[in-house]
Amino acid sequence: MPGAPAPAPSDDGDNVYDVIKDFGAVGDGVTDDTDAIKTAWDTACQDDGEGVVLAAAGHSFLVHTTTFTGPCQGSVTLQIDGTIVAPSEPTTWPANSKRNWLVFYKADGMALRGSGLIDGKGQKWWDLPCKPHKGGSTHGPCDSPVALRFFMSNNVTVQGLRVQDSPEFHFRFDSCRGVHVDSLSISSPALSPNTDGIHVENTQDVLITNTVVSNGDDCVSIGAGTLNVHIENVTCGPGHGISIGSLGKQGSRACVANITVRNAVIRHSDNGVRIKTWQGGSGSVSAVTFENVRMDAVRNPIIIDQYYCLTKSCENATTAVFVSDITYAGIRGTYDVRGPPIHFGCSDAVPCTNITLSGRNFHYSTFAMAVQGHKKNYIQKKGLDPSLSSGIIRTMIKLGGTFSAGSSIVPRISVNNVFIDYLLMTNFVFR
Repeated sequence: MPGAPAPAPSDDGDNVYDVIKDFGAVGDGVTDDTDAIKTAWDTACQDDGEGVVLAAAGHSFLVHTTTFTGPCQGSVTLQIDGTIVAPSEPTTWPANSKRNWLVFYKADGMALRGSGLIDGKGQKWWDLPCKPHKGGSTHGPCDSPVALRFFMSNNVTVQGLRVQDSPEFHFRFDSCRGVHVDSLSISSPALSPNTDGIHVENTQDVLITNTVVSNGDDCVSIGAGTLNVHIENVTCGPGHGISIGSLGKQGSRACVANITVRNAVIRHSDNGVRIKTWQGGSGSVSAVTFENVRMDAVRNPIIIDQYYCLTKSCENATTAVFVSDITYAGIRGTYDVRGPPIHFGCSDAVPCTNITLSGRNFHYSTFAMAVQGHKKNYIQKKGLDPSLSSGIIRTMIKLGGTFSAGSSIVPRISVNNVFIDYLLMTNFVFR
């Protein structure tokens, strides 16, 4: 669980800008307090010392979409000890401002902390009839706001808060450097669509610690252009686990490197730790370590999928995002019978390279590893129609009992008298 909340600001050494006492906020959860909070921020931003914007405990502040802009003269802390609530009706949002709720732009050195709650009021957004899970497919009106977006902001700290029910991502860090997220509680219903807990893209030097996320999508998602991320003591679930990607969509180039996930717990989730890339993309995912991760009733604990596709009609491509130097150490727990504990779908054109698993231990009646690859990469074809030499095949390797450290698997498997180069990988190691 998250640690103790951040301490309340003191008059000693800080200039406190109280949004009620100094700027006329009402704090009843009904009156629009956007201007009061924005003016308090702008005033603190001109302070060349350490300014604290205080939304005090015992009050609820209705805030419409707004941008807190820097650079500031000194450092600014937005201290949320009360509750910040979004408008609950999608129709009340400006037509051109449905992508973000609270944005921090060029806010270098800022801190967002406190013991309070940020409530995105997402239910009516999730229920829009054009949402994919409602059978719709249109865009535009279904754009939903990210609760908190940090854009081009460096040396940022977010600590101690509860954030719930964002219409879309709860946090998005984009084009930032030096981010520390600590002791947060992030929650939304298990069926809330696209409600990633923390999303990071085009950002480097990120530390995420001591945080609990339960939601309807990825616990933490890492997008293109992300470097040097350390995630530790994070608890996820329900949700979709910790994901790198998706990357390479529509032929784009994506690079991700130096990612560590350590001492994490993932519960009752569709996925555990996942790398997902689209066919046709380029770039690389490299130097990734998943260490000491405990799974509890996770459907797909370990996944590398270079064939990621949201429909059944994605065409095969000869390029892919290169996946290399991936280490899994001390991954353990229980998995759902509906899926194998390990699934590697690696490209024949750009195979996964230098994949190491050690100390893994999954419990169920059988162990199964999913194997996926192009038929044209078969080592031998015995009695097959030559017309079947393209396309994708999926099959399973099964071992009885518990799959644990010391188990071994032969480097080739046979399916219908056809030998498949094992996982289309190079330098694949079990320990």
